Amino acid sequence: MTVFLLIPISFIAWSISAIAGGGSPIVLVPVVNFLLGAPAVAPTITTGMLLGNSHRIWMFWKHLNWPVTLWYLPGALLGAVLGAYTFTQIRFDWLELVIAIFLIITVFSFGFGKKERIFPVQAWQFLPVGFLYAFVSGIIGSSGPTMNPFYLNYGLLKEEMVATKAAHVVVIHVAKMVTYALLGALTPEYLGYGLAIGLAAVPANWIGQHFLKKMSDLQFRQIVIAMMGISGLLMLWAQRDLIAFW
Repeated sequence: MTVFLLIPISFIAWSISAIAGGGSPIVLVPVVNFLLGAPAVAPTITTGMLLGNSHRIWMFWKHLNWPVTLWYLPGALLGAVLGAYTFTQIRFDWLELVIAIFLIITVFSFGFGKKERIFPVQAWQFLPVGFLYAFVSGIIGSSGPTMNPFYLNYGLLKEEMVATKAAHVVVIHVAKMVTYALLGALTPEYLGYGLAIGLAAVPANWIGQHFLKKMSDLQFRQIVIAMMGISGLLMLWAQRDLIAFW
């Protein structure tokens, strides 16, 4: 029954993600948490993200931005391993609250999509940014669309952003999966549910490719920023107990 619930929800999440520059974990994390429990979130989501984004790389390979990716890889690999190790030792739920606030502030900074850039980003800056993103992702399972402001400010849009982000996500999730497996956090059950999530991405990615071809750069940027705002609000809601405690 759990698999039959995960597959259609995953398909919807991947479809939205394909035209909004990411965001599928925002839908999937609370669903996996509800169906399988908190310990299953990081390893299950990691497996699904690895498969779905690998297919996305294959589809958009020619649009991949290599300068950004080559700077991103070293920091992301180190951050993913350290984050996955930290996940097995201690929980930092408050990090999701920090990410939510960052996303909401960014939406206003972009003028809800009216501004093309809010600060300049160079390719080399993806080294430290990739480390931080991967580290946090390893701890809480997914950092949401927190890399999107950096992609937009660098100038990546549509297929180029989707391809480049997918490659970056795959690198993180390979490192995380190996770490989870070595530390005993990736069980066969979690692996199976992750496979179901990943397979649902295949038809969703084809649909997303069709819509991306018809969208303008402005429309894409507005959808990306809208997804960032929605993600931030959902993260705030997920941490409402922590907010109330403060």
